[in-house]
Amino acid sequence: MSHSAVSDIALIGLGVMGKSLTLNLLENKFFVSGYDANPGTTEGAKQAIAEDSDFAQRYLACDDLTTLIQSLKKPRIVALSVPAGKVVDLVIEQLLEHGLESDDIVIDTGNSLWTDSIRRAELYRGQCRFFTTAVSGGEQGARFGASLMASGDADVWQQVMPMWRAISAKIDPQGQALPALASGEPCAAYIGPSGSGHFVKMVHNGIEYADMQLICEAYQLLKDIGGMNCAEIGQVFAQWNEGALNSYLMEITADILQQTDPASGKPLVEMIRDQAGQKGTGLWTATHALESGSPALTIVQAVSSRASSAQASLRQNLAKLFPGVSKQQDNSAAFIDAVQDALYCAKICAYAQGFSLMAITAREQKWSLNFAEIARIWRGGCIIRAAFLQSIAAAFDRQPDLANLLGDDFFCQEIDKRQKTWRLVAARICEQGVSAPATLSALSYFDTMTEAVSSANLLQAQRDYFGAHSYQRIDQGEGKSFHFNWSDKERSETERS
Repeated sequence: MSHSAVSDIALIGLGVMGKSLTLNLLENKFFVSGYDANPGTTEGAKQAIAEDSDFAQRYLACDDLTTLIQSLKKPRIVALSVPAGKVVDLVIEQLLEHGLESDDIVIDTGNSLWTDSIRRAELYRGQCRFFTTAVSGGEQGARFGASLMASGDADVWQQVMPMWRAISAKIDPQGQALPALASGEPCAAYIGPSGSGHFVKMVHNGIEYADMQLICEAYQLLKDIGGMNCAEIGQVFAQWNEGALNSYLMEITADILQQTDPASGKPLVEMIRDQAGQKGTGLWTATHALESGSPALTIVQAVSSRASSAQASLRQNLAKLFPGVSKQQDNSAAFIDAVQDALYCAKICAYAQGFSLMAITAREQKWSLNFAEIARIWRGGCIIRAAFLQSIAAAFDRQPDLANLLGDDFFCQEIDKRQKTWRLVAARICEQGVSAPATLSALSYFDTMTEAVSSANLLQAQRDYFGAHSYQRIDQGEGKSFHFNWSDKERSETERS
């Protein structure tokens, strides 16, 4: 593309995600300018684009920000694909110094903390129109169709919507993913005011942590109790992927488990060190759930499980001290089906936790989140894409103000017919000493949320005993508080104002 041409959008940051988004935009016939502070990264993107002459005609590689800004038609649209944190502010400040104007749009497509997005929207108000679009789907999603969660000023969404819908993943009416460039329902949506898009993406990642951990625990159960090898478990997962558990994560796990290591001839997964990494978004979700008082046991446990996996030396030393109980092998069809049921029920609870967390925060932030639409845009492109999300979208279509997925008739029936086998699996986990904390936490969440009267009455009495924190009586209105004089001889009760 010549310097006299005018680009529709510019990408700053041409690493894995930025380059993939650029190629996606070019494939969808948009004119794109690109810049990266690292000349090597700029050249790498340029070479990848040059492999398609049609792409090359619509792309301008920029050596500086002035050239990049001048190459854009007004109002300018600049998308940032840079690491979250201070770098985002640094690049925006540089853009403003190089001629960005108040009507121009800057879109943060990184994994920024949602509260930072709220801060930036206010900080740059009047200098540029700051907007965000959380991108889920990794490199392949960015290249061939991601799930896009946009937030900020609604009028900016109207300007970028055609472009974002074009490059997003597409879904057919049954919720199945379509090939790149196919016509279908786009997995791109305007979530709401500044911060809401990155918040929804954060919760998505928290659910992702839980979903992955639950699948890993099902693998552990089939290996330790079922006595099955990796290839056999992979084949079982492939079968499960044909039913209610159909999902991207189940699909790739089935593939992973059937891969052989070329070097050793052993299953490849068995040659991988059991230490899981994390980039922080799952931790953000867990921390926010705790801070907001939203029960998210399985998400929190999934984050904790990654932390414990990192303590490999300690685990190995303790394992020598506690050899554990002997496993009673059971590879019967009944046990395998029971593990499938447990995984499905636990998965429902993990998603229930995520959507409840979104509902609580939406009320606090005064956001009007469309949970049915959020579920729909997660059906394609993103890591947690699954047929299961079609049922979640339908649940919120039926009841837009649904407080918890467990209260929907469909999910109530799904768990009810599997609850007995779910509990049998939980018992086997405890009896045979298999590490499956997320599966157990999901059951604990279910029991906690479906318990009409909890033990918290005793807990509140304890708090009143040692700290005079007061309590409410079940035979009085909720606005009234009482304190019992536990240590006095008379043992009397007084009302607190």
